[in-house]
Amino acid sequence: MSDETIDQLQPQRASRIGVWAVMKAILKHKVSCVGVVIIILLSLMAIFAPLIAPHDPNEQDLYHVLENPSRKHLLGTDDVGRDLLSRVIYGSRISLLVGVAATIFAAVIGVILGLIAGYKGGMVDMVIMRITDTFMCIPGLILLLVMAAALGPGLHNIIIAISLIGWTGFARIIRGQVLMVRELPYIEAANAAGASGFRIMFRHLLPNSLAPIIVAGSITIGGVIMLESAAAFLGLGVQPPTPSWGKALRIGYSYLEVVPLFSIAPGLMITLAILAFNFLGDGLRDALDPRLRGQGKKIE
Repeated sequence: MSDETIDQLQPQRASRIGVWAVMKAILKHKVSCVGVVIIILLSLMAIFAPLIAPHDPNEQDLYHVLENPSRKHLLGTDDVGRDLLSRVIYGSRISLLVGVAATIFAAVIGVILGLIAGYKGGMVDMVIMRITDTFMCIPGLILLLVMAAALGPGLHNIIIAISLIGWTGFARIIRGQVLMVRELPYIEAANAAGASGFRIMFRHLLPNSLAPIIVAGSITIGGVIMLESAAAFLGLGVQPPTPSWGKALRIGYSYLEVVPLFSIAPGLMITLAILAFNFLGDGLRDALDPRLRGQGKKIE
């Protein structure tokens, strides 16, 4: 049996739906549109931070510490006289980088393990799922603190730590999808044609199981941003003088009555970023799986 014959037996893949069709469906989702706009603005702010920021985020002015908003410093200054607006703008780089990078690494780990577990079944499935259950039983923040403390503070280490605790959800999602998809006729045809396990997993099973992973990934980015901020708040994220929303939130908490915007501004940015990715995930869910809308409409 040829590959063309096997491909004809497959249902329409998410990848074949078309990028423009998915975007069109997302734009029809009002809440998702809000999320997309916010994400675009945050991304532009992170990319063009040197052009947007009014001051050097690390420039100290000990003669003007903890100042309230003024013409020179629109959000005021921090405890060592640095411009708060500039540090909030540059802080978006850390949060978005960690959010996207850690989610990608976690998704790769989870997808590979979930594919193997769902396809192989038996003892392999049981071992992988018991390991997954073990990781999921431990509260995420506690596990993050343990790993971050073991690896040490720093940008790369916090990405690795979050990736090592965030793969479990992806593994469970992809395993559930594979358990359904592997019973379809085209998988039986691929087995009968003598296709290797690697080819079946990555050529046939994975493409037809990606939709929920894409949705989960967009929502996970928001959760990762929150975890990174929590780690930075506890002193385990990026180290000074690198601007970070979580670290600014922690330091500003001590001066909440003096300069409220010191902690309120980064806190609002964290909230905004998390909501934006959650809104996008909601729209992607409807776009990639119309059955969840309860309307029975499909993307054409």
